[in-house]
Amino acid sequence: MTTLTTRPDAGAAPAPVPPRRRVRNPFHTNWLRKHWYAWAMVTPVVAVLGVLVLYPLGRGIFLSLTNANEMNVGRTIGENEIEPTYDFVGLSNYIDVLSGAEGTFYSRLIWTLEWTVACVSLHFGLGLGLALLLNRALRMRGIYRMLLILPWAVPPFVAAFGWRLILNDKGGVLNAVLQGMGFNGVGWLSEPLAAKFAVIMVNVWLGVPFMMVALLGGLQTVPKELYEAAEMDGASAWQRFRAVTLPGLRPVSGTVILLGTIWTFNQFPVIALLTGGGPGGATNILVTEAYERAFQGIRDYAGAATYGAIIASMLVVFASLYRRWLERQTTGALA
Repeated sequence: MTTLTTRPDAGAAPAPVPPRRRVRNPFHTNWLRKHWYAWAMVTPVVAVLGVLVLYPLGRGIFLSLTNANEMNVGRTIGENEIEPTYDFVGLSNYIDVLSGAEGTFYSRLIWTLEWTVACVSLHFGLGLGLALLLNRALRMRGIYRMLLILPWAVPPFVAAFGWRLILNDKGGVLNAVLQGMGFNGVGWLSEPLAAKFAVIMVNVWLGVPFMMVALLGGLQTVPKELYEAAEMDGASAWQRFRAVTLPGLRPVSGTVILLGTIWTFNQFPVIALLTGGGPGGATNILVTEAYERAFQGIRDYAGAATYGAIIASMLVVFASLYRRWLERQTTGALA
């Protein structure tokens, strides 16, 4: 049996062997030396985020898996140090909350959603109306802008205390005006329905300026040629608004609605300082409920941490779904 072997042509060069790819080590000395400035700028930010965000987040998730409360956490009394005695309970806190066994989660969630939808809708509607008004050529437009932006410049806790004086049941400015006009005073801070109306009103007063400024900036980026072309085609004011203004504002409006939803969902100062969650917990949203669990009565740190983890998870899911929906809307509009 003979074996045939094929030999390459004498004049043919052997096929080149591709060089092995070397995986760049990000911690290589030369690489660090080349990008040292970027690392120097990023390191303080990462350190601050780690201390102020990542560590509290991790600590909160850990506490939500325990039964930690005021009685069993580690603490120092004088010269005596008491070791923590709480136990790891796994997902039982989440099961109690989400199953309704805990008792208050779903009622707080429904009001939180109502509060968020009402506030963000009014923020956007009033902000867009004021932005459209200020986008026109008006006399003393700069003064109007300054006056309308003032509520945004007031710190929320200062605004809340000021509105408490206005809405106080006895001696409040608003009730004094109503009584002077012959109407009965309203328990703005003592009646559940009136208190809900009051906190929404104050939060809208605080939030409209931001929405107005953002949408006004978006309006000024819409090309005027589009309005002129639509007007020449015979489009009415409403048709120009639908076909030109709203599509032109989509990138800005999508972002500010997302930010407004997250901020309103977590709006602690207005409710905590205006009504304290009352009357009878009627105005408590999820974040104020978590605060009460952590810092009032027998402090339930595990329960508060569970609320915090659930709130963060809900907002992450909402933000992801909203951004995907917004991207599909934008892609469909371009197609």
